[in-house]
Amino acid sequence: MTQRMDPAQQSPDTYRKLVAFAVAVRGGSLDANIRTLIEIRASQINGCAFCLDMHVKEAKLHGERELRVHHLPVWRESPLFNARERAALAWTEVLTRLPEGGVPDAIFNEVRAEFSDHEMADLTFAIMAINALNRQGIAFAAVPGSSDKLFGLDKVDLA
Repeated sequence: MTQRMDPAQQSPDTYRKLVAFAVAVRGGSLDANIRTLIEIRASQINGCAFCLDMHVKEAKLHGERELRVHHLPVWRESPLFNARERAALAWTEVLTRLPEGGVPDAIFNEVRAEFSDHEMADLTFAIMAINALNRQGIAFAAVPGSSDKLFGLDKVDLA
């Protein structure tokens, strides 16, 4: 598969702003492990091979256990995630899928019990960022692994 086009070349100013937003999110209050889990889970839901490839490699680089990554699609049934991670994953799924009628109060309250208002805002922005990047990757058929060297992910051995 080849990339359909490079949005960074076609709309460099907007692309830089999207990347700046994604970088700003990474500087927020969220724990890097939770951020990586939500990036992987949103990418799984959206079917973005480029982002899924990237964030699984990042998880490995940051010491995330492979079994937890494998359990992300079934996190509700898995004993491998704590209450805070479960709340973040529930928030990720509801904001990625956006059900009719909006976010149920039960999920909002579950997340609010685990995160401060500031953290909840940062969590929401992180989910917004990965969903935007997923949509870009899918729309333009970004090739998984094609930016590994740029992001330092060429060191990860997942072969």
